[in-house]
Amino acid sequence: MGTRASIQLQENELNEIQNETGFSHNQIVRLYSRFTSLDKSSNGVLSREDFLRIPELAINPLGDRIVHAFFQESNDETVNFRQFMRVLARFRPTKSNQTKNKLNTREEKLKFAFKMYDLDGDDKISRDELLAVLHMMVGDNITEEQLGSIADKTISEADSDGDNQISFEEFVTAMERMDVEQKMSIRFLH
Repeated sequence: MGTRASIQLQENELNEIQNETGFSHNQIVRLYSRFTSLDKSSNGVLSREDFLRIPELAINPLGDRIVHAFFQESNDETVNFRQFMRVLARFRPTKSNQTKNKLNTREEKLKFAFKMYDLDGDDKISRDELLAVLHMMVGDNITEEQLGSIADKTISEADSDGDNQISFEEFVTAMERMDVEQKMSIRFLH
Protein backbone atom coordinates (compact mmCIF):
# COMPACT_ATOMS: atom_id res chain seq x y z
CA MET A 1 0.00 0.00 0.00
CA GLY A 2 2.86 2.40 0.76
CA THR A 3 4.25 1.77 -2.72
CA ARG A 4 0.92 2.60 -4.36
CA ALA A 5 0.73 5.86 -2.42
CA SER A 6 4.24 6.93 -3.38
CA ILE A 7 3.60 6.12 -7.06
CA GLN A 8 0.43 8.24 -7.18
CA LEU A 9 2.07 11.25 -5.53
CA GLN A 10 4.49 12.97 -7.87
CA GLU A 11 7.87 13.94 -6.41
CA ASN A 12 7.32 17.66 -7.07
CA GLU A 13 3.91 17.49 -5.37
CA LEU A 14 5.46 15.71 -2.41
CA ASN A 15 8.10 18.45 -2.14
CA GLU A 16 5.48 21.21 -2.38
CA ILE A 17 3.35 19.62 0.35
CA GLN A 18 6.45 19.11 2.50
CA ASN A 19 7.41 22.80 2.15
CA GLU A 20 3.87 23.98 2.77
CA THR A 21 3.05 21.76 5.76
CA GLY A 22 6.36 20.82 7.38
CA PHE A 23 5.60 17.11 7.26
CA SER A 24 8.44 14.77 6.33
CA HIS A 25 8.46 12.81 3.06
CA ASN A 26 7.62 9.57 4.93
CA GLN A 27 4.80 11.21 6.90
CA ILE A 28 3.24 12.53 3.69
CA VAL A 29 3.41 9.12 2.02
CA ARG A 30 1.83 7.44 5.08
CA LEU A 31 -0.88 10.09 5.36
CA TYR A 32 -1.57 9.73 1.63
CA SER A 33 -2.00 6.01 2.16
CA ARG A 34 -4.45 6.74 5.00
CA PHE A 35 -6.23 9.32 2.82
CA THR A 36 -6.67 6.82 -0.04
CA SER A 37 -7.94 4.16 2.36
CA LEU A 38 -10.59 6.62 3.60
CA ASP A 39 -11.55 7.51 0.01
CA LYS A 40 -14.14 4.74 -0.40
CA SER A 41 -15.30 5.99 -3.80
CA SER A 42 -11.69 6.16 -5.12
CA ASN A 43 -12.22 9.59 -6.66
CA GLY A 44 -9.29 11.39 -5.00
CA VAL A 45 -11.39 13.36 -2.52
CA LEU A 46 -13.03 12.77 0.85
CA SER A 47 -16.64 13.48 1.73
CA ARG A 48 -18.07 14.17 5.18
CA GLU A 49 -19.20 10.54 5.30
CA ASP A 50 -15.62 9.38 4.67
CA PHE A 51 -14.42 11.43 7.64
CA LEU A 52 -17.21 10.24 9.90
CA ARG A 53 -16.15 6.63 9.28
CA ILE A 54 -12.96 7.37 11.24
CA PRO A 55 -13.70 5.76 14.63
CA GLU A 56 -11.82 8.41 16.61
CA LEU A 57 -13.89 11.17 15.01
CA ALA A 58 -17.13 9.24 15.31
CA ILE A 59 -16.75 8.98 19.10
CA ASN A 60 -15.20 12.42 19.64
CA PRO A 61 -17.82 14.86 20.99
CA LEU A 62 -16.30 17.55 18.76
CA GLY A 63 -15.91 15.19 15.80
CA ASP A 64 -18.49 17.04 13.71
CA ARG A 65 -16.74 20.38 14.37
CA ILE A 66 -13.36 18.87 13.45
CA VAL A 67 -14.82 17.47 10.21
CA HIS A 68 -16.37 20.88 9.54
CA ALA A 69 -12.89 22.45 9.78
CA PHE A 70 -11.66 20.31 6.89
CA PHE A 71 -14.51 21.59 4.73
CA GLN A 72 -13.84 25.23 5.65
CA GLU A 73 -10.44 24.74 4.04
CA SER A 74 -12.02 23.45 0.83
CA ASN A 75 -15.19 25.58 0.59
CA ASP A 76 -16.72 22.56 -1.13
CA GLU A 77 -18.49 19.28 -0.38
CA THR A 78 -15.22 17.37 -0.73
CA VAL A 79 -11.62 17.67 0.47
CA ASN A 80 -8.62 16.81 -1.70
CA PHE A 81 -5.30 15.53 -0.33
CA ARG A 82 -3.56 18.89 -0.28
CA GLN A 83 -6.45 20.50 1.66
CA PHE A 84 -6.42 17.50 4.02
CA MET A 85 -2.71 18.03 4.66
CA ARG A 86 -3.10 21.78 5.27
CA VAL A 87 -5.62 21.14 8.05
CA LEU A 88 -3.50 18.37 9.58
CA ALA A 89 -0.45 20.67 9.54
CA ARG A 90 -2.09 22.77 12.25
CA PHE A 91 -1.83 19.76 14.55
CA ARG A 92 1.77 18.92 13.69
CA PRO A 93 3.97 19.21 16.76
CA THR A 94 7.00 21.41 16.38
CA LYS A 95 10.36 20.86 17.93
CA SER A 96 12.50 23.75 19.10
CA ASN A 97 15.12 22.99 16.42
CA GLN A 98 12.49 22.74 13.68
CA THR A 99 11.48 25.60 11.41
CA LYS A 100 7.82 26.44 11.90
CA ASN A 101 5.74 27.04 8.82
CA LYS A 102 2.80 29.40 8.42
CA LEU A 103 0.22 26.66 8.98
CA ASN A 104 1.80 25.54 12.23
CA THR A 105 2.23 28.83 14.09
CA ARG A 106 0.64 29.53 17.44
CA GLU A 107 -1.70 32.01 15.73
CA GLU A 108 -2.89 29.44 13.16
CA LYS A 109 -3.49 26.89 15.93
CA LEU A 110 -5.49 29.50 17.85
CA LYS A 111 -7.50 30.46 14.72
CA PHE A 112 -8.34 26.80 14.25
CA ALA A 113 -9.42 26.43 17.91
CA PHE A 114 -11.43 29.67 17.73
CA LYS A 115 -13.34 28.39 14.69
CA MET A 116 -14.33 25.30 16.67
CA TYR A 117 -16.35 27.61 18.95
CA ASP A 118 -17.49 30.18 16.36
CA LEU A 119 -20.36 28.07 15.08
CA ASP A 120 -21.97 30.73 12.89
CA GLY A 121 -18.71 32.03 11.43
CA ASP A 122 -19.24 35.67 12.48
CA ASP A 123 -15.78 35.96 14.08
CA LYS A 124 -17.28 36.17 17.58
CA ILE A 125 -18.05 33.49 20.16
CA SER A 126 -21.42 34.17 21.75
CA ARG A 127 -22.76 32.67 24.96
CA ASP A 128 -25.07 30.40 22.93
CA GLU A 129 -22.16 29.14 20.81
CA LEU A 130 -20.06 28.51 23.90
CA LEU A 131 -22.98 26.65 25.50
CA ALA A 132 -23.48 24.54 22.36
CA VAL A 133 -19.82 23.49 22.30
CA LEU A 134 -19.83 22.80 26.04
CA HIS A 135 -22.89 20.59 25.49
CA MET A 136 -21.00 18.71 22.76
CA MET A 137 -18.08 18.15 25.10
CA VAL A 138 -19.84 17.15 28.32
CA GLY A 139 -23.26 15.95 27.19
CA ASP A 140 -25.66 15.52 30.08
CA ASN A 141 -22.92 15.10 32.70
CA ILE A 142 -23.33 18.70 33.91
CA THR A 143 -26.56 20.54 34.63
CA GLU A 144 -27.80 23.34 32.41
CA GLU A 145 -27.25 25.75 35.29
CA GLN A 146 -23.62 24.66 35.70
CA LEU A 147 -22.99 24.99 31.96
CA GLY A 148 -24.53 28.46 31.96
CA SER A 149 -22.31 29.43 34.87
CA ILE A 150 -19.19 28.17 33.05
CA ALA A 151 -20.19 30.05 29.87
CA ASP A 152 -20.93 33.27 31.77
CA LYS A 153 -17.66 33.12 33.72
CA THR A 154 -15.65 32.37 30.56
CA ILE A 155 -17.18 35.28 28.67
CA SER A 156 -16.85 37.72 31.57
CA GLU A 157 -13.16 36.83 31.96
CA ALA A 158 -12.33 36.99 28.25
CA ASP A 159 -14.59 39.82 27.05
CA SER A 160 -12.54 43.02 27.32
CA ASP A 161 -14.76 45.28 25.17
CA GLY A 162 -18.02 44.56 27.01
CA ASP A 163 -20.03 43.20 24.05
CA ASN A 164 -20.76 39.88 25.83
CA GLN A 165 -18.95 37.96 23.09
CA ILE A 166 -15.39 36.77 22.60
CA SER A 167 -13.53 38.11 19.57
CA PHE A 168 -10.47 36.37 18.15
CA GLU A 169 -8.21 38.98 19.77
CA GLU A 170 -9.88 38.40 23.16
CA PHE A 171 -9.57 34.64 22.62
CA VAL A 172 -5.82 35.01 21.94
CA THR A 173 -5.39 37.09 25.10
CA ALA A 174 -7.33 34.54 27.16
CA MET A 175 -5.16 31.73 25.76
CA GLU A 176 -1.81 33.44 26.46
CA ARG A 177 -1.14 31.25 29.48
CA MET A 178 -2.09 28.03 27.73
CA ASP A 179 0.44 25.77 26.04
CA VAL A 180 -1.32 25.65 22.68
CA GLU A 181 1.55 23.63 21.20
CA GLN A 182 0.92 20.76 23.61
CA LYS A 183 -2.89 20.94 23.53
CA MET A 184 -3.15 21.06 19.73
CA SER A 185 -0.57 18.51 18.69
CA ILE A 186 -1.06 15.05 17.33
CA ARG A 187 1.89 12.72 17.11
CA PHE A 188 2.20 11.65 13.50
CA LEU A 189 4.09 8.64 12.24
CA HIS A 190 7.75 9.27 11.45
